[in-house]
Amino acid sequence: MAQYVHRQLHSRTDTMLQQIFSHTPLYVWAILGFLVYRGVLASRAREVSLRKLCIIPLVMLALSLSGVHGSFGFDGMAPFAWAAGALAGAALAWTLVDPRKIAAIPERSSVQRPGSWVPLILMMSIFCMKYAVAVTLAITPATAHATGFIVPVCLAYGGFSGIFLGGLLRTVAVYRQAHMTSGPQGAAV
Repeated sequence: MAQYVHRQLHSRTDTMLQQIFSHTPLYVWAILGFLVYRGVLASRAREVSLRKLCIIPLVMLALSLSGVHGSFGFDGMAPFAWAAGALAGAALAWTLVDPRKIAAIPERSSVQRPGSWVPLILMMSIFCMKYAVAVTLAITPATAHATGFIVPVCLAYGGFSGIFLGGLLRTVAVYRQAHMTSGPQGAAV
């Protein structure tokens, strides 16, 4: 009897997972591919222009805010929980990013950054969380009104976004400091 029940549960789980994946829009998989690509790039030390440096934090911000808005709206506790998470994440990133490992190159409007797998891990965490929240809300829509679900999800969305924004702000601060102390051709003043 136990084997029969186990097989039935396994079969239902397989069917449900197939339904979930088959109903996922193609653009979601394109976003996943883009995030993996950018995460692998971030794993290598490289020179990055300030403009390109903004791409991932802005994409993560958009994913995060669209997750909050699409799932819970911007009324009630959701935006406050998101903002609290974002501030905490930004503060954490500001303190953890070592400015000595960032080399500003003002003459090329870029910075040399060390490689790290942390951005890929964070991007996959946001993607998986957003996907899991969407699936949860599709299966049990009433969850969208449960404070015990809304607050931790929005705190996490905000926290992840804040980490990316805090890292960006720390890097821009290092760049600005170097830019202010360099002459027209990047020579020290």
